Amino acid sequence: MLSDFRTLLTEVTQAILPIVLLILILHAFLPGVSAHTVLLFIAGSIMVILGMTLFLMGVKIGLLPMGEAIGSEIPKSGSIILIIITGFLFGFLATVAEPDVRVLADMIQTVSEDGILKTQLILVIAVGVGFFVATSVLRIIYNVPIAYLFAAGYLAIIGLSLISPSNYVPIAFDAGGVTTGPITVPFILALGIGVTSILGGRSALSDGFGLIGLASIGPIIGVLLMGVIFV
Repeated sequence: MLSDFRTLLTEVTQAILPIVLLILILHAFLPGVSAHTVLLFIAGSIMVILGMTLFLMGVKIGLLPMGEAIGSEIPKSGSIILIIITGFLFGFLATVAEPDVRVLADMIQTVSEDGILKTQLILVIAVGVGFFVATSVLRIIYNVPIAYLFAAGYLAIIGLSLISPSNYVPIAFDAGGVTTGPITVPFILALGIGVTSILGGRSALSDGFGLIGLASIGPIIGVLLMGVIFV
């Protein structure tokens, strides 16, 4: 475990250090930046590196094995209702906990002057992700080509974009992007790989992946529908 921690720490440091150095160089040329501010930035950067390392370590030893275990056990129940509910709850709860979604919702509420409420937007995004995660799990079990779901999803997006208020369209696409965050992705990917692992004759590469792409469609459709219904 210690060697894994060191490896992750090195990888995270190599990823974040160039950004830190760039910002420090820019600070050197910006007037009015105090030494105190620079020290706070360096301290914050160290905390980010340690925090990301610990988070990725937790994902590796906790979230991924748990997600795969749950994904491999769900189909054994033989209950389609249980499969749908579990897939939906996985997507819904992971999205509610996603920091990126909360940042987006908070900024939109501020810019819209409470015209679009933070809680309302988070729930719409989470329901959209949950719906498509459940759909994706059923797709794996029934071996439905993923291209069909992508085609249907994006046709729905195009159609809704034409009738939804123009200010909701960019919000909808940003909502789809923020769902691919550090909490949602490990949960959903592990779930898909777990489901695939117990189905004979299935490829983990072709069937276990694609869930994130499908899950990102849900928030876009959800926000566009919100614009159509509530405006």
